Amino acid sequence: MPRTTSPAGTSTTTAAPAPATASGPLAEAGADAAGPLPWEELVTSALLGTDRRPPAPRGGGSAPADAPAALLDAAALHTVRRRAGLRPAEAEARPEPAAPDPRPALPEAARDRLAHLLSDRSAPPAGGRRGAAPDLTELIPQWLATANRMGFRAPAELLPPLLDAARARTDLRPQALAFAGPRGLWLAGLNPDWKFALRGSASGAHHPDLTDPDAVARVWEEGLFAERVALLDAVRARDPAAGLALLATTWAAERAEDRLMFLDSLRSGLGSADEPFLEQALADRSRNVRATAAELLSALPDSALAGRMAARALSCVHPDRTGGTASIAVEAPHECDAGMQRDGVVAVPPTGRGERSWWLGQLVEAAPLAVWEERFGGRPPEEITALPVADDWSDELHAAWCRAAVRQRNPQWSRALLGRPSAPPASSPGTASIAERSKLLAVLDEVERASWVAGFIAAHGLSEAFQLLGVCTVPWAGPLGRSVVDALDIARDGGSYPWSFSGVMGLAERCLDPAEADRLEVLTAAQDEREGASPGAAGYWSEAFQRLVSTLRLRAVMEAELLAA
Repeated sequence: MPRTTSPAGTSTTTAAPAPATASGPLAEAGADAAGPLPWEELVTSALLGTDRRPPAPRGGGSAPADAPAALLDAAALHTVRRRAGLRPAEAEARPEPAAPDPRPALPEAARDRLAHLLSDRSAPPAGGRRGAAPDLTELIPQWLATANRMGFRAPAELLPPLLDAARARTDLRPQALAFAGPRGLWLAGLNPDWKFALRGSASGAHHPDLTDPDAVARVWEEGLFAERVALLDAVRARDPAAGLALLATTWAAERAEDRLMFLDSLRSGLGSADEPFLEQALADRSRNVRATAAELLSALPDSALAGRMAARALSCVHPDRTGGTASIAVEAPHECDAGMQRDGVVAVPPTGRGERSWWLGQLVEAAPLAVWEERFGGRPPEEITALPVADDWSDELHAAWCRAAVRQRNPQWSRALLGRPSAPPASSPGTASIAERSKLLAVLDEVERASWVAGFIAAHGLSEAFQLLGVCTVPWAGPLGRSVVDALDIARDGGSYPWSFSGVMGLAERCLDPAEADRLEVLTAAQDEREGASPGAAGYWSEAFQRLVSTLRLRAVMEAELLAA
């Protein structure tokens, strides 16, 4: 007779499990007549142990004397009955094959590198000390961006780990889905774990031949949401009028959240031909759709909405020469009427904001910036932003001009509102906010942007430069790269710990030009501890610069592997 150990730890000798006609203790107690215990009840009894949770028969009655044997008998009976009642499943149709991906395959060395990056699950040690080895997980986004820029397709065998990595890290998704291509999207449709790819970024979605109207219409009417967004973006990039016409065919039947996403696609190629559609969207039942339509219309300086907002803003802001010198007088609106609300002005301010200043900011933000140059006698933006503003309205007015410059992508006003990079942030003509300054910088071309940030770092160091560096084009070369390295060297000489600059150091590992590695080699040597420096700081800095140099060299190798086609 076999010996059985119950989950509770008791041991007993039992007979082999009986078939469907078993006459074990539960059957003797009449359980067979009442039907077997639910499977969940048997599992609970097994997990807790029969001493604590004996398998009591249905309909009451005493528990069986040999509870472990009764549990096994009941499980055997339940299993046989379940198997006997199974019906053979019908085979499902095979899925349609994935759409072809004409992009070239990766070079072998690059494919091996990607497999290594995706398999690395190491995490930096706790306590702030990361060691001198590169952090491979932080190099995946850059590797994917480079591979996408070179036009390679993802290896089929690496699609599952690639989608798993994108599932765990939302920052990887746009580049990962673009690299995965149509086969990755097809595969995501077969696995619920990867459903984010079907509703998320459309950059990896496949779209049909844009010259085939029937194929375009079919995907637009029947495709997944990500496919439809990708299709609209592609059509819009090729022919803005055709993209708008495609959207108009189903606009009234779309869900509010989908209308909002589709409307955002109109930013690409936005022009005066879009104005009638956007004017109609101002009456949409969704507040978010109305707000987005108003924002897009205000980015068109010649639109009717921009004209209406300009008239309202000009009635609130005007020159004031009563004091003998030119200044700016402000009279904020006293109400937010129905016309203002239809044009996108939100009537209820956030907590802590006054109504009138809230309304004023929205009016100025939506008015074309050119109207201010005319209103102030042809003065350029640099002179207008330098004028004194009466009654403490300066911060509100300048903040609204900053938002207008970003919305209208106006480099002249962005440059004027940024001011000189060497000036203290508090004396900026526009805003002292680093977040707002980074938005203004994004309007400038990449060369001017890098030059401004380099000047800011040279004057103020790295403590406030993290967000500014985030809008600079990669790789950082020339003056910008040198200013970052020089500022890190100054921080090291100051004796502070490197993790005070860990954010900038991490950006430098990913963004510095790999050609800088040889020049940085001298900084890897450990310095003697200086008086007044933090204990052990010299060793930590040496380690941090070693990691920086090794990461830059690894990036150079990775790029060479992708070029070895």
